[in-house]
Amino acid sequence: MHSTSAQASVHDDVFTVSGEGLDFDALVSVAREGARIRLDDDALVRVAETREAIDALAADVVPHYGVSTGFGALASKFIPADQRAQLQASLIRSHAAGSGDAVETEVVRAMMLLRLRTLLTARTGVRPEVVRLYADLLNAGITPVVHEYGSLGCSGDLAPLSHVALALMGEGQVVDREGIRRPTAEALAAAGLEPVTLREKEGLALVNGTDGMLGQLIMAITDLRALLDTADLAAAMSVEALLGTDRVFAADLQRLRPHAGQQVSAAQIAGALAGSPLVASHAGPDDPRVQDAYSLRCAPQVHGAARDTVDHATRVAEVEAMSAIDNPVVTPDGRVESNGNFHGAPVAYVLDFLAIAVADVASVSERRTDRMLDPARSHGLPPFLAANPGVDSGLMIAQYTAAGIVSELKRLAAPASVDSIPSSAMQEDHVSMGWAAARKLRRAIDGLTRVVSIEILTAARALEFRAPLESSPTITTARAAIREVVAEVGPDRFLAPEIESVVGLTRNGVFAQLAQQ
Repeated sequence: MHSTSAQASVHDDVFTVSGEGLDFDALVSVAREGARIRLDDDALVRVAETREAIDALAADVVPHYGVSTGFGALASKFIPADQRAQLQASLIRSHAAGSGDAVETEVVRAMMLLRLRTLLTARTGVRPEVVRLYADLLNAGITPVVHEYGSLGCSGDLAPLSHVALALMGEGQVVDREGIRRPTAEALAAAGLEPVTLREKEGLALVNGTDGMLGQLIMAITDLRALLDTADLAAAMSVEALLGTDRVFAADLQRLRPHAGQQVSAAQIAGALAGSPLVASHAGPDDPRVQDAYSLRCAPQVHGAARDTVDHATRVAEVEAMSAIDNPVVTPDGRVESNGNFHGAPVAYVLDFLAIAVADVASVSERRTDRMLDPARSHGLPPFLAANPGVDSGLMIAQYTAAGIVSELKRLAAPASVDSIPSSAMQEDHVSMGWAAARKLRRAIDGLTRVVSIEILTAARALEFRAPLESSPTITTARAAIREVVAEVGPDRFLAPEIESVVGLTRNGVFAQLAQQ
């Protein structure tokens, strides 16, 4: 799992981009690791052929939307040929109206790669030189500054994509490969690149897409797959620490309710507990407990439901990533037709759905953490796992931190996509708010990362108090990784850095990889 705000670095792989679907791993590599791209030659030929149809329409005395007319509520106004370059420039400048903090480099790079893929479908009508410059910006590590606010998720991510398009014109601000913000014209010159003058149709083609919300969805899917594996390992560690049973995770019991995600999580939790002396120590008929609490026993059901939600979101993202999102579009027979494919509803819905799943997985994780800290429910563990309870507070406030995050995640689970504020003089009278759904999901994923990491930190400490009983081989390996960055139980010490150290292990995929073994 990767940091959500890291500056893209140089990556050795080179990925070919065509107008077909886009591999999610390639997108993550380009967005987060600075991987380079090359353009498919056949796709560029088709782009040039489609541009010929736009040039023909531009010479027509009959108005054609996006070619020789204004935009949005001004679509009925015919624009003379000598004003169309100004029309395109004015469109981009006026629509680059974002506000707030700059969004993460990886978000902008993902958005750019997805827009580039749509341009290569040859359904947008841009010239090949526009496509090439878009690719050159990515390969040069030049990232336009895009702001937090501005997209309503309909007519595409207009403001975010307009800030990117502004860079193609040599205007606005960018961040270079070293992470330094500078004027676009200066960065282009340093990279040996020339800006373009946009012609008919090209302004709309650069901004009418769901690429911002889709890029964030694809990266969220990648992160959540790793986080759900991590949550499975965390649950297994908590089961061990709380002297729980592994019998409830048996495959035959899970097959009685054969949801796919549930089967995966149950198998991973059972696998992480396999060979555990701790579990075996109380597995006989003398164990007085009939069944464990829901947060332990039902972990596969909760984690599995989240997995199934991620799978559903993946199917939506796969369709969106092979679509030609623009308005108007150039059809294969040369027509230029208006459409509504830019509406972000399909993507917005699953972004919101994932935020619900994230909140619930974090909630059940926090409940397991709290149980390990409560001597009334922890089956012999000291209060708050303190070395000297009373003098020491142990992990008391770590649970507060997890609880505060979970409360925030519940607020972030409120859907953005149910809202709509009309725009463009009521021409755009229903919008998706998909960008907002994407932004809050990113924050939610960061919160889940921290909550699950606190559970792992807590369980590792709890297991120290179970000595001399030993953990399973998988959990022993996890505990060893934690002990490399966090000291063993002792008097209270500055806790925040220890939490961040375990968060770092989670983000680097250490625990996810162990869960998959």
